[in-house]
Amino acid sequence: MAPADAPTPDATGSPWPPLRLGASGGERIRPPVVLAPMAGITNAPFRTLCQEQAEAATTARPAGLYVSEMITTRALVERDAKTLRLIRFAETERPRSIQLYGVDPHIVGRAVAMIVDEGLADHIDLNFGCPVPKVTRKGGGSALPYKRNLLRDILRSAVKNARGVPVTIKMRKGIDDDHLTYLDAGRIAVDEGVTWVALHGRTAEQHYGGTADWSAIARLKEVVTDIPVLGNGDIWDAEDALRMMRETGCDGVVVGRGCLGRPWLFRDLVSAFEGSADRARPTLGEVTTIMRRHAVLLAEWIGDETHGVTDLRKHVAWYMKGFSVGGTIRRGLATASSLAELDDWFGQLDLDQPWPIGADGPRGRTAGGKRVVLPEGWLDDPECALPPVDAELDHSGG
Repeated sequence: MAPADAPTPDATGSPWPPLRLGASGGERIRPPVVLAPMAGITNAPFRTLCQEQAEAATTARPAGLYVSEMITTRALVERDAKTLRLIRFAETERPRSIQLYGVDPHIVGRAVAMIVDEGLADHIDLNFGCPVPKVTRKGGGSALPYKRNLLRDILRSAVKNARGVPVTIKMRKGIDDDHLTYLDAGRIAVDEGVTWVALHGRTAEQHYGGTADWSAIARLKEVVTDIPVLGNGDIWDAEDALRMMRETGCDGVVVGRGCLGRPWLFRDLVSAFEGSADRARPTLGEVTTIMRRHAVLLAEWIGDETHGVTDLRKHVAWYMKGFSVGGTIRRGLATASSLAELDDWFGQLDLDQPWPIGADGPRGRTAGGKRVVLPEGWLDDPECALPPVDAELDHSGG
């Protein structure tokens, strides 16, 4: 059943048109849904899991777009071993999408050229939204769009070196309510040939607290009319995604914390965007099957079962949210170091438990109101195009 106020179906019969990744003839992303990069989360195993869930609900390929963790441009061009592992994609991943963080236009250009020359990805996203201090204190992430000419130089270098590979950006409203940057950044992105812009409706100062300002997404859509505008922030279920599309007029959605411990959210999103009311409501047994699949994928990707199962630990509370599990089993799952241990703990659960009422909703980081750490004098001259000295981070995954 299609939503009552859904737009007119396109030629494919879908009530919501796809995103086009690149110029005419480029990849069509249906539904217009993107997995947001999240440090330590959106590695190849998690991306694969989300994509598997989405493609279980449709014959369309690709079903959404799944972006890597944030990759530091300096570490990439220096071929840091950890960074090269982070950009490894599963065989089934198409299109392959990398998010880059950089502050120096020259190094950003070198990183983009490397990706293109070596065929490392099919899509490049640039991070101008990260609010964490280790990034903003270098002038990067959500701090950078304040420097309009520096932003322009970075985008120009990236698009030039991409040589037709689509380049997109993800950003926030600004540093704080007194230093909003998103409208100027959107205009600059259009001028420099960016494929689309995605806006998280919070400032850097808000981090992940409070409520995302969807009206800012609507305002950006009014200003940026030549390329798609995607919305991000507080999409906890498929209905939130549809509501954002209707209320803001945005062309697609970017989903982050809403899929933590809920990779089947992408199955729901496919159903919703194709006009179906079907929603995943897995039993506890079905959830543990997905958890085990996640652990296996991590073990294969890392090359070690112990480290793979250990990496799953951060996901346990998200997967178990709302279910009656008990402290002992919950702690056991969060400290397991082998698939056999996981299976033992799973065997002690009531696997027939139905999906709990109220299990959806906020997950992950929720802190807000943090002072934004900036380079000394960063706010003095918004026209300055010089990156801070030693601005490039020497590691990835920020």
